[in-house]
Amino acid sequence: MDQLTLTNPVFATYAIAAAIMVLKGVAMSWLTVVRLVTENAGLRSPEDLRKTPFNPNPDPAQLGPNDRVDRIRRIQQNDLESLPYFFMAGLLYVTTMPPLWLAQVLFYGFVVTRLAHFVAYYTAQDHEIRAALWTPGSLVILYLGGASLVAAF
Repeated sequence: MDQLTLTNPVFATYAIAAAIMVLKGVAMSWLTVVRLVTENAGLRSPEDLRKTPFNPNPDPAQLGPNDRVDRIRRIQQNDLESLPYFFMAGLLYVTTMPPLWLAQVLFYGFVVTRLAHFVAYYTAQDHEIRAALWTPGSLVILYLGGASLVAAF
């Protein structure tokens, strides 16, 4: 278990990358809240239309779709479809004792592609651009998982 300590530079690299992705993931929830408040729309549940200090003038239209709010939700959903796999595959990969340079390329490469994908999605870039940014991160996860599987055999 010496591999899973911060004295191991590969694990420290993973910890940095994973922490950045955790913070990005949580930030998406806060960004959703900010959008809900600034748009005064995009609510999902009927009980959200109750009159409260945060919603002093409820309106049924607040439950309708709002692309600005929904865009943030789609970005977060995309994260939820990839980040858990990165966390698991990355941690398994650390135990294979890979070269530090390769772990840095893979872990930080994943982070960079996810952040770039966020920017592309947030700014409503074409699907092809988003896919070009999503694909390398997905390939990193596949490599991490595959290399861990090979090492385990």
